[in-house]
Amino acid sequence: MISFTPLKTLQNVEFRNLLTGRFFIVLAFRMLATLLGWWVYQLTKDPFSIGLIGLSEVIPAVSCALYAGHVIDMNEKKRLLLICNYAYIFLIGLLLIPAFLNVEMHFTGHQITYFIYGVIFFTGIARAFIGPIVPSMIPRIVKKENLPNAVTLNQATFLISSVCGHAAGGLLIGYFGVKWTLIVILSLIFVASLFFWQLNKQYSEYKKETVNVVESMREGISYIFRTKEILGALCLDMFAVLFGGAVALIPVFATDILNSGAEGFGLLNAASDIGSMCIITILSIVPLRKNQGKILLAVVTGFGLCIIGFGLSKLYWLSFMFLVMSGMLDGISVVIRGTIVQLKTPDHIRGRVLSVNSIFIMSSNEMGQFESGLMAKLLGVVRSVVFGGTMTVLIALLVGSTNPKLRKMQY
Repeated sequence: MISFTPLKTLQNVEFRNLLTGRFFIVLAFRMLATLLGWWVYQLTKDPFSIGLIGLSEVIPAVSCALYAGHVIDMNEKKRLLLICNYAYIFLIGLLLIPAFLNVEMHFTGHQITYFIYGVIFFTGIARAFIGPIVPSMIPRIVKKENLPNAVTLNQATFLISSVCGHAAGGLLIGYFGVKWTLIVILSLIFVASLFFWQLNKQYSEYKKETVNVVESMREGISYIFRTKEILGALCLDMFAVLFGGAVALIPVFATDILNSGAEGFGLLNAASDIGSMCIITILSIVPLRKNQGKILLAVVTGFGLCIIGFGLSKLYWLSFMFLVMSGMLDGISVVIRGTIVQLKTPDHIRGRVLSVNSIFIMSSNEMGQFESGLMAKLLGVVRSVVFGGTMTVLIALLVGSTNPKLRKMQY
């Protein structure tokens, strides 16, 4: 039986620096996502324009992901992490141009929107690299027996920063506006880099001249397809979240349906992460000890039902609670999926497997954002969310019935 000892794991100074740096950078990313959704909708008043934010990022991120996994496995990881960190500072800094000079340069709403899409396209390239780097570094920092606990703490850090980022983003936009919120975001990314500098270097086990790039990428893909538990978990995540991405339409619900304003939008945007943070805190104290595969399928089904409830609700606090419950169920799913991927993946191929994992994650989140915007335009906002939740339930039932290895998975 695996022993969970959160305090003992956190005594590892390097692991603590990694988590702290990740906290600040995810905090900044979540604030940025909140800001961009709100900013673009206020500029265009078109829910489809929100969906295009996700599409702008996911195309380069997915296109570069397999090569990024190869680069991560073949190179020193700390250096790559810092390069990506400072690339984000430069790219997000470009958004200060329309934010501060809009009046002087007479930008139109559509011009600013297209500029935002262009910047986000290039951040998608950086994301293809930075996404898998942090989880690929964890197994070399903590002992194997502490790895499941480290995964849980990593996810808890991610969700705490997500909650704070979504809520703080909405509050800062409401009180200080877009331009000063961008300044705060850039400052947080810089603070993250200070903690990343404290990490030890992690060199590759490979000699570059002996590795064929195409064969290297193929090795990562083939390993996932051979390992049915990983494949099932990743497919479940991609397709379920793809159709259940109601969070992308929260700016529309907050503005036009629930009439909650920027402050209410920030809290609503953080609701699912609040639920996830609560349940992951519980799981780090009372871990799941058996039947994790069956639990994974059950919570994804429940997640879809919560999305349907959110789409039908017309009351702010009821909508908030549906999102909190969806976050709790998704938090359980995240811990199980993350542990399966880490425990089933050897060190020498971890970067490539996690890069494929990032494709599934980005496909589900960013393509889910695009799907939500597109379906909202075709079906209307409420019906698109109900449709997405229904599809999530059906996907969970389909995966459960066709993947017995995942259904029987225990660790």
